Order: sequence, then structure tokens, then C-alpha cells
Amino acid sequence: MPRIANRTKRSPVVRPSRRIPELARAILFVRAGGRCQFDGCNKYLLEHHVTLTEGNFAQFAHIVAFSEEGPRGTGNRPSNINDVSNLMLLCPQCHKLIDDNPQKFTRQTLEGYKKRHEERILHVTGLGPEQKTSILVIKCRIGNQTVTVPYDQILQAITPRYPYSKDGLTIDLTLLPPDSGSFVGAACDAIRDQLQGLFSASGEVKHSHHISLFGLAPIPVLIFLGSQLSNKVPLDLYQRHRDTEDWSWKSSGKPVRYSFRRVRRGSVNSRVALLLSLSGAINVRTLPYEVGGSVSVYELTLAGATPNPTFLKRKRDLEEFRTQYQLAIATILRNHPGVRQIDLFPAVPAPIAVLCGRELLPKAYPPFRVYDNKKHKGGFVYQLTINN
Repeated sequence: MPRIANRTKRSPVVRPSRRIPELARAILFVRAGGRCQFDGCNKYLLEHHVTLTEGNFAQFAHIVAFSEEGPRGTGNRPSNINDVSNLMLLCPQCHKLIDDNPQKFTRQTLEGYKKRHEERILHVTGLGPEQKTSILVIKCRIGNQTVTVPYDQILQAITPRYPYSKDGLTIDLTLLPPDSGSFVGAACDAIRDQLQGLFSASGEVKHSHHISLFGLAPIPVLIFLGSQLSNKVPLDLYQRHRDTEDWSWKSSGKPVRYSFRRVRRGSVNSRVALLLSLSGAINVRTLPYEVGGSVSVYELTLAGATPNPTFLKRKRDLEEFRTQYQLAIATILRNHPGVRQIDLFPAVPAPIAVLCGRELLPKAYPPFRVYDNKKHKGGFVYQLTINN
């Protein structure tokens, strides 16, 4: 009888290997920038943190554990447990932390850490030269709330630029009592003092040569802020959008058109009023008594649209306002060669308020007296004078 070879049956079940493929390792290292992906750690993992000796001190951590008995191992498991999407580059301490506390560091939490880290690395490594900017944030209470600007929203908004430093400059006006009669003066003093550091010889602007401004504050304060920002340093302004609750300019939308006209002809040339009816309409009859019938009144408003708080969505619409604002002032100066002051009544969003102050030429334009609509005081109240 012929001998029959003893052939071992192969199991149809393919057992995954614990060994992560070299390509997956390389991709993860590049996407992580060689840094720990745990949120807030960011430790560089190709150099010993004490001796500075070069080496690979990283660990490859599974978000969903290799074994079903491991951390986050149950539930809807990936088809390929060693896929890059299921891996994080971590330092040993962070690796131990997430695996010892799987209830706190869930799959969703870790995937969020990984996504934000890799998006940041891709953003930073994709930037070209001369794209640094100094971040300037204005914090102030609006009503009973303080509007904050999340750092990830700043990064998203300033693309393709990146911060010269993470700290930048924050001018915090939240401790000033907003309803007091001294608020505007105290806020202007704080802005003037703190901007000196930003523009000093050792300040950031001397190195970045650019400013990105985020903030919400009373309109007169923002106009004063603009008057203190040198037009010799390029400035990008950002708007907080109510619909998306972020600070990134929209890339599409219907262009905003502006309209400028004289709404009342006065008998004197020494004084003129300019209404900026953009976020809301301003009725000439609501102007204070000192702006009487002898004062000519001009209005810059939206063309073919009702003034509203959400009209400003695109950066190019802000640039168009800059042009129209300069043309409006030029027209006033041409029509009133003897004008000695312009009363400004602004109903505008924050970025436009800053432009209103920054675009004034000290030697070419007269002083601007800025009013604010104080509903609890019955209408517009004089706040400050700039360009004097």
C-alpha cells in the first residue's frame, strides 16, 4: 500500500500580525511630524529630551487595541487593525496614560487628537517663506459675555500664514467696568500702553512685519485701536461669523455693494456728519442736538440691501469698504473745503470699525468725533475724538 503524505491542514482564518508594516510607520511619522500626537504634548520623539541624543523614542499606539481584550478593543473594529488611521505616534508616557484610562481616552477622543495634530502639521509644513504674522486679540465683555477666540480657529482663519508665536498679544479689557463713564478712556489707555510693546524694538512686529487682528469690543474703542495701528505694517482683520461661529472669511457669496450720498445739506462748512449705516440703519432725526440742521449729513450704506449685522462675510467686501470710505471722505473734503471736524456715527461690524480709525490720514484729514448709540441713554452719545 502506498504511503500517504501527512499534510497539515491550513486554517482558513488569517490571523493579523502585530508587526506594523514599514510603510504605515513611515506615513505615520511624516503625518505626525515626528512629535507625540497626544493633545497638548507635542514632544519631539527623534531626540532624547535630556541628552539631546538623536534616536527613535516614539511608540506606535493602536487607537482600537490589537486584541479585543485591550483598551478600546470592543465594538466596531477596523478591518485592518494596523492601518495608519488606527495608529497614533506617542511618547511612552502618553501611550501608557491612554491605555491605562480607556474610559477617559475613548476612540472618538483619540481620533480627534490625531486629526487635529495631523491637520496642524500639514498646515505648518505647507507654508511658504515670509508668511509669519503677529496675532493680536482684543478681549472685552459684550453685554454680560466675554467672547473668546479659540486658537484652532485662529490657525484656520489666518491660513496660509502662521503665528510668529503662540502667545502673540492679548489686550484684555474684561476687568474694566463696561457701563461706567470712564470705560472708553480706560480702554484706550490700555490699548495705547500695550501696543507700545508690540511695536517696540524687541516686539514681535519688528520680526513678523505683519499683524492679524481678532476681537470684539465697543465700536468707539475699535476705531481708536485702528488709529493706533501703523499703516506701515500690513494688517489682516477678521470677523466672527454668527452662522458658523468661527473667524474664517467666506470664499464665496454675493458681492457687497456700497452707496454714498448726501442726505441733508447744511449751511456751515466747518462741520459735517458722516453716518455709516451698515450693521443697522441710522435715522437723521436720531442725531444729537449738537448736530443741528446747519450741519450737512452724508451717509455710507449698503446698496440694494437693508443694513444688517451679518452682511460682511468676505474679505474682499471689507476691502471694498476701505475704498468707498476713502472716496466718501475725499468727497466731503471737496464739498466742504473749510471743514474742521467730522462727526462720525458708526453702525458697523468690528473689522470695519478698526478700518475707520486706521484709514484716517493725520495731516490730511480733520479730527473725527466718534459717537456711539447708547440705547439706555436715549440715542447717540459722544465718546472720543481721533486724528486730532
